[in-house]
Amino acid sequence: MKRISTILGLAAIAMMAVSCNQTAPAATAETAEPVAHKGAVVYFNLDTVIKEYDMANDLSSVVETKVQGINQEVTRRQNKLQSDVNSFQEKVNKGLLTSSVAEAQYQKLQQQDQEFQQYAAQKQQEIYEEQTVMQNQIADAIKTFIDAFNAEKQYAMIIATQGDILPLPVVAGDADLDITEEIVAGLNAEYIKTKDKK
Repeated sequence: MKRISTILGLAAIAMMAVSCNQTAPAATAETAEPVAHKGAVVYFNLDTVIKEYDMANDLSSVVETKVQGINQEVTRRQNKLQSDVNSFQEKVNKGLLTSSVAEAQYQKLQQQDQEFQQYAAQKQQEIYEEQTVMQNQIADAIKTFIDAFNAEKQYAMIIATQGDILPLPVVAGDADLDITEEIVAGLNAEYIKTKDKK
């Protein structure tokens, strides 16, 4: 019972503090302290960070080039196989092949089709792995930076939000608690340092 009354007392004090803050006169720009102070709960928009993060854009370009190359090769092989099938079908329709030659060529085309399907599946797996590795590299770089960033800033919590129309989990928040631009600037500065070392 004593614990409940203590909790209620703390809640009442917190509510009074909030109502006092709401009725207090606005501080001037010179004396106002930033809302995002040590111990604050802050947030950033992950979509914006990824869109404006130079490393994410560089890695995305590299992966996109690889994916285009893979897709072009898959398409080239598919077109070649389709051309062979069409040629075979034309010869069969014109009666230019004996039944034994037609059967042998048909089996060869089936074998080529199986090999192509395996090749296409393997290339799709390669694309998936390339994209997964890229996403993991970006996520690791962001997490590593934010851990170091928060060691300095000492926020109570940093929340990542996503989406523009109805961002989740932070649907609305004080703009002073949005540290997106600070995160982007820090990530890009860190990326430039590591890029210069290479």
